Amino acid sequence: MKQNQRVKLRTGIEISKFGLGTAAFGGLYQRVSMQDCQKTTATALEHGITFIDTAPHYGKGVSETRLGEILKSHYRDALQISSKVGRILENTEYETDEFFKDSDTSKTRVYDYSAAGIDRSIKDSLERLQIDYLDIVFIHDPEGNEDIAISEGARALSKLRDSGYIKAYGVGMNSTATPTRFIKETDVDMVLIAGRFSILDQSAKEDLLPAALDKNVDIIAAGVFNSGLLANPKTGSTYDYLPASNELLKKVLDIQNLAREYGMSLKAAAIQFPLKHPAVKAVLVGCRSKEEVEENVHAFNEEIPEEFWSEMGL
Repeated sequence: MKQNQRVKLRTGIEISKFGLGTAAFGGLYQRVSMQDCQKTTATALEHGITFIDTAPHYGKGVSETRLGEILKSHYRDALQISSKVGRILENTEYETDEFFKDSDTSKTRVYDYSAAGIDRSIKDSLERLQIDYLDIVFIHDPEGNEDIAISEGARALSKLRDSGYIKAYGVGMNSTATPTRFIKETDVDMVLIAGRFSILDQSAKEDLLPAALDKNVDIIAAGVFNSGLLANPKTGSTYDYLPASNELLKKVLDIQNLAREYGMSLKAAAIQFPLKHPAVKAVLVGCRSKEEVEENVHAFNEEIPEEFWSEMGL
């Protein structure tokens, strides 16, 4: 595979098969400089990666604002930019964020999956990103707000897509039941599923992926490293944002040793595995530095013998 290979989605949009996730641009887990964000983006673009995902949630608008500054000199129609709705940013006196170290302390998040909230969220994102349109809009993690997200949010986005204001819409989550419900009850174009279709967790095969194939809904796989364990397995590595158990760490180290026997890397297996399923059209990988982009692109392009997958039972 090549990271710049194009794939056509059901609405006709063509995106790079490798997408750049920019949660790190909001300082996810650790601070990151604007210069590193610029180098990360430039390296991705040099490799033909044109699908870039962000969200208001990432640093309370900081990821979008930084990305807007970085991309404003680039030809807009050559890029495919997605952002998310469901969290409105309101002014507040002062608020820190334990997860996003570069977050805007003058903002607070307010959950809003209503039609009015969707409309405002998109307009605010466009302003921060300094662009005129979004290619894709994802309803961001509506767990606990499924009914209004389906009855109002999805309906509003469907109208915006049909009017040409956006090109496609989807739902982005790290669980499978709710996005499966979206597929069955709405005309959603795609699902961004994080962590539930990886070499450690294939739970999406039970409900989400069959439903996607049945309704011709595109799947984009994210969280392919399961929050870090599959990228750098060691004591203290995280799995689903918590420290991995010794049992799970041993399992991953065994997979890493097997990969080495086949002359490949663990990262290559993690990044490429989701694309083995016909419903999965692309993978979205978060990067915080030029070096991470280079490493992940190399892993995306590594040759993986079929014997490795067979021995893994995948």
